[in-house]
Amino acid sequence: MKLSLGPLQYYWPRQQTLDFYAAVAAMPVDIVYLGETVCARRHELRLDDWLEIAAQLVAAGKEAVLSTLPLIESESDLKAIRRLIDDGRFGVEANEMGAVHLLAERRVPYVAGPTLNVFNAQTLGLLNEMGARRWVMPPEASRDILAGLQANRPEGLETEVFAYGRVPLAYSARCFTARRFNLQKDTCEFKCIDFPDGMILKTREGDAFLTVNGIQTQSAKAYNLLMDLPALVASGVDVLRLSPQADGTLEIANTFRAAIDGSLTPGAAWHSLAPWMPSGGCNGFWHARPGLELVENSA
Repeated sequence: MKLSLGPLQYYWPRQQTLDFYAAVAAMPVDIVYLGETVCARRHELRLDDWLEIAAQLVAAGKEAVLSTLPLIESESDLKAIRRLIDDGRFGVEANEMGAVHLLAERRVPYVAGPTLNVFNAQTLGLLNEMGARRWVMPPEASRDILAGLQANRPEGLETEVFAYGRVPLAYSARCFTARRFNLQKDTCEFKCIDFPDGMILKTREGDAFLTVNGIQTQSAKAYNLLMDLPALVASGVDVLRLSPQADGTLEIANTFRAAIDGSLTPGAAWHSLAPWMPSGGCNGFWHARPGLELVENSA
């Protein structure tokens, strides 16, 4: 089973981002997704920078994939996708149907990202016909939904599952981080850069509930499927996706690799990651329960 590192969901300073991906080259991950997948206003790195990072990761033996935005709002967004596709050196993850159509027109194989919301075999088959070579299950889908899709998966199509990180729950045309500071989205002062893991929202009782990350809403707890690793293996999943965070990404990748290789039990691996889950862990969606719940088992 392969490990992937999903696209960076947060807005980090340029040098921090470059240093992070320099370290990723030595991490035990097989696939690295790159690019801006939340807000087109984030510009610490431009497309040329992402392409250069991709080339460096390929030289280090990784598969590099450039991810597209889930919300296409302007001609400039489309222009960036066209340029990314035309570059032709790296894989592309399509996170919006406009990107899918552009890739299909050019007959370029692609990864069907999690924001395409594949919940049935008909959608999966259609995306495969349009050139998808791998698909990423929506994080809110359950193991039962996955079982049904795996039973009807087109031959040769790989399956990837979001296995660790704060769950991307929703995207909006409005920027919640800007609103927090009484700013308009177009004059946001790039406040996201002050929150390397997003802004935690708490209930009146003081419990961490959600994370605000610009136009994106995430879970507060880290989704962690390590205890469910045996079921993932049995279901024929090809790739497990880990989501980058400001601290602990190397430790998280090492722990998942150790669990996959059998040198750590899934349960022990899960509990060893507690220091890197400050708001706690969850796996409710996998078990068809509320996402913030944690269903422990004997793994």
